[in-house]
Order: sequence, then C-alpha cells, then structure tokens
Amino acid sequence: MIPSDNLQGRETMRRAESIRFEMPGKLVSPAAWYGRDMTENHSWLEQLSAEEVGEILTAVRTVNDKNVSMLGMRREDFNLPTLSARMQQLARELDQGRGFWVLRGLPVDKMSERDAALAYWGLGLHMGTPVSQNARGHLLGHVIDEGVDIRNYSVRGYQTSGRLPYHTDSSDVVGLLCLLPAKQGGASSIASSTSIWNELLQRRQDLAHLWFEPWYFDRRNEQQPGKAPWFVSPLATWDGEHLSIRYVRPFLESATRHDDVPELSPERVAFLDLIDEILAEPGFALQTDFRPGDMQFLSNYAIMHARTAYEDYDDPARKRHLLRLWLSMQDAREIPPDFGRGHQTGGGGRGGIAAVSRVSEPLAGTYE
Repeated sequence: MIPSDNLQGRETMRRAESIRFEMPGKLVSPAAWYGRDMTENHSWLEQLSAEEVGEILTAVRTVNDKNVSMLGMRREDFNLPTLSARMQQLARELDQGRGFWVLRGLPVDKMSERDAALAYWGLGLHMGTPVSQNARGHLLGHVIDEGVDIRNYSVRGYQTSGRLPYHTDSSDVVGLLCLLPAKQGGASSIASSTSIWNELLQRRQDLAHLWFEPWYFDRRNEQQPGKAPWFVSPLATWDGEHLSIRYVRPFLESATRHDDVPELSPERVAFLDLIDEILAEPGFALQTDFRPGDMQFLSNYAIMHARTAYEDYDDPARKRHLLRLWLSMQDAREIPPDFGRGHQTGGGGRGGIAAVSRVSEPLAGTYE
C-alpha cells in the first residue's frame, strides 16, 4: 500500500511541473554580498554593551527566581528594557537586509551552561518562536560531536565533527551560540544565496529554471508514521521582492535511494556542481571563527552556511559545544505553502521538523 503522503508528493510534483513561474533577473539588494567585501566591512558584527549584558543577566536571575521553565517562558518573562528593541531591529535585518549577523559579548565563561542556555533562549523569544529541529522534538539543539557516522542516513551533520557542506536549515532563522570552540577547525562559512543566484544566472542562464522546478528531498528517516520518506519542493521562490532559497545537496542526492524517486538528471547534476563551484571560489563566502559567547543568526532564505571539519581537545569537558535555535519569525516574508513543505510543525510557527516524540527544550533533559 502506498502511503497517502507519497501520493500527495507525486501530485505536488505534477502540479509544480505544470505551473509557469516568473524568474527575476540579476538582483541588487543588501542580501547580495560577497565574502571579500564582508572581511573589510564588519558592520555585521554586533557588540553587546555592558548595560545590555546586565539586562540579560538580570532577566536570567528573574526567571530562575520565579522557577520559569524554558518551555513555559514567554517573551515578557525575559524582560529586556532596552535590548528588546535592538533584537527586533536585528531580526528585521535578517529578513530584509544582508541576512546575517553575529552578536558578541555574552559572558558564557562566567555563567553556568544552564544560565547561558536560558539567556540564549530568552533572546530568541524577542525575535521569534523556537520550532522543532528533529523528529525527537528538540527545540534547543546541542551541536557537539557524538562520535556517529554521517554515512548513516539517520545521522545529521551537527552530531559529527566532519565538514558540513553548504546548506540551509528548515526554519526561517537558525542561530548558534558558542559555549566552547574546537581545539582546531570548526570555522563557520556563510554565503549569500542571492549572489549565488546572480552568478549562476550570468554563467548558465539555461540552468536557472531549475531553481524553481520541483525536487525530491530526503527526510533522512525523520518522517512521521505513514508519511513518505521524502518530500517535494522547489529550491527557490520569488514573490516579486524577495528571493528565498532552500538548498541541501546531500538530501537531494540521498532522496534517490528510495525506489519511487528518480535519479538526478545530468542537467540537474551540472546545476548542483555549478552551485558548489561558485561557493568554493575564493572571496565568495565569508569565513569566521566562533569565540565563546558569540551568537550567530542567519536567515535560511538568504544565507547558505557550512562548517569546516574540526578537532576536539582530549578532555571531554573542553569539547566543542554550540547551542542551536531554529526560529519562526514574527514578521517574516510570506512563503508559499509547498515551499519546504516536508519539514513543518503544526504548533507555534512555520518551519521545523515535525516531531514524532514529545516536544522538549534540550537533548536528554540536560536542563531539567
């Protein structure tokens, strides 16, 4: 018996193939940037003031004193008298501006891990709503090497120390807080999706239509019962003002392991190869190292991100450790319902991976 979701996916594929779409030309906007320019212009690096740090620490003490849990916390519980307005302004920069920034200065070295997590969670609430990052329903993810093999289709890249190729995540925004950096490596590389569009359009206009055609995405064994192990979505959508892109090449390729998914055509392989070629060119992407207390936030519609492989210290207490948030933003751009439809929640906001188990704040109850 064919799961109903398979039939819906095929219907989505047929419907998408019949739709005539409009493609933009070359785009000029703050979202179209090059790494070589960002290395000279550090306007994307935001520094917390002493007063703002004080507001965060006071808010953490308050929620602790009131015994407010992360899942029960509301934005008004984490009161930031002046910093809240800045966080909302920075949130608009993610959706309407260059699509990323780094907020530096959270004193995680003087905070317990739980208090740092509370601070990070509270700041996130002033921009949006956390959504599930995996089928286990984790709303606060730990990016740490678990010693697992990425070749296992049930493993996600954040559970390993290997290189992560350029990709986007399944939410409006992804955020990372650095608790501990690696002994060596683990640099973050980010690139403008709009600039990738411009470059590919200039070099191979004949391939540009593939951004808007339907593709099969592998769910990597994170589907709900009765759902197909893949879903169908275009890689890009254009609303006349915003270009939004989803890209995870390993998931596009591994989708073909399923019997009912066709192999990628030579044209599509050439398209993916050209994207990777552009991303690898010197000066195209921006590479940054994480410092303890750095908070990086990216729009998944405007930015592709990658990570270099890393080596940990021998001491387990010094292992590279980042906390991750996926956020559904309060006033983000409109997205068609079939765009990335295979990863979505039915709760507090769009985006995220539908949870099979109970939605929870961290991994393994670390902060219970």
